[in-house]
Amino acid sequence: METTMSTRVQWTTTQPATKTITNNLGNKWNTFVNSQADNKTLWFLVSLVFQGVFFLPIPAVLLYYFNAPILVLAVTLTLFFANIIAGMGGAGIKTLLTLFAASIVLHALMLIVFTI
Repeated sequence: METTMSTRVQWTTTQPATKTITNNLGNKWNTFVNSQADNKTLWFLVSLVFQGVFFLPIPAVLLYYFNAPILVLAVTLTLFFANIIAGMGGAGIKTLLTLFAASIVLHALMLIVFTI
């Protein structure tokens, strides 16, 4: 009867193939952002116009009609000026689009929280 110490075992140096999940939201976002690198100035202008037209009136409505706290105004102005500084300061396309997306999400959340 042979023991395990004397049996011939063959070790392989190849690693098993690991599956990577490439179909998640983060990878899709990065792919989209990287594809928009040539349109950085356009996204900066779209962000400014969109925020100026739609987001800057939100604090006035929420403060005067729905008795929201003054923090709503602070968040709106912080996001607005962060977008201006990032765009004019030469930030990358990922920073610009992430700030724009964060502005959309936060303003939508503020509308939902204070109006419902």
